[in-house]
Amino acid sequence: MTTRDGGHSAAPFDAFNLSGGVGDDPAAVTANREMLAGALGLAPNGVLWMHQVHGTGVTVVEGPADADIADTDALVTNRPGHALAVLAADCVPVLLADEQAGVIGAVHAGREGAVAGVLPAAIKAMTDLGARPEAMEVLLGPAICGGCYEVGGYVQAEVQEALPGSACRTRAGTPGVDLHQGLTGQLRALGVTSVAIDPRCTYEDPDLYSHRRDQPTGRFAAVTWLDDSA
Repeated sequence: MTTRDGGHSAAPFDAFNLSGGVGDDPAAVTANREMLAGALGLAPNGVLWMHQVHGTGVTVVEGPADADIADTDALVTNRPGHALAVLAADCVPVLLADEQAGVIGAVHAGREGAVAGVLPAAIKAMTDLGARPEAMEVLLGPAICGGCYEVGGYVQAEVQEALPGSACRTRAGTPGVDLHQGLTGQLRALGVTSVAIDPRCTYEDPDLYSHRRDQPTGRFAAVTWLDDSA
């Protein structure tokens, strides 16, 4: 997981914004992405980025890419040396791995995509590459917490129907959504038993970007990769 620290972006995207779609200086974004790739020991095109659209599209990565992969919200691969990156600033970035099968995934699970089923779609793509849900380890990255994520009652009902356990009350006593809890329940229903949650709330943590707190703002990244030796 990256944070806001250490990059080249100026306010209001300061400083380690990794998204090219929020209005930041493209040169700064490129420099930030190159910095991240270098820290991973990869060429810049060895980190795969998505043009995320809050949908259920899944792309199977077979090689490096010189541009963001269009109109997708999940990447999966069994190719070592390729890093999969998901951008977030309140949505849940999800990292998945079946170490035994050598298959990994990165998923952008915002409210709309989560309700539509992006996570089951990604797990299906991983199983097609030989992974098994019961062997997967999943990390749900930092996201806006249920105490801060206020929604209308009809939205809460829609999310609760798709992701049982997600409905909650905010700290103000209004209808809320806890995507971490809803996605955990969905994963367990799919046969995934090893689920970890990064408890940081993007809305509350100034080291992370939050679209709901600050507009415009940047995006941090969750990244996973297979070492060449894996």
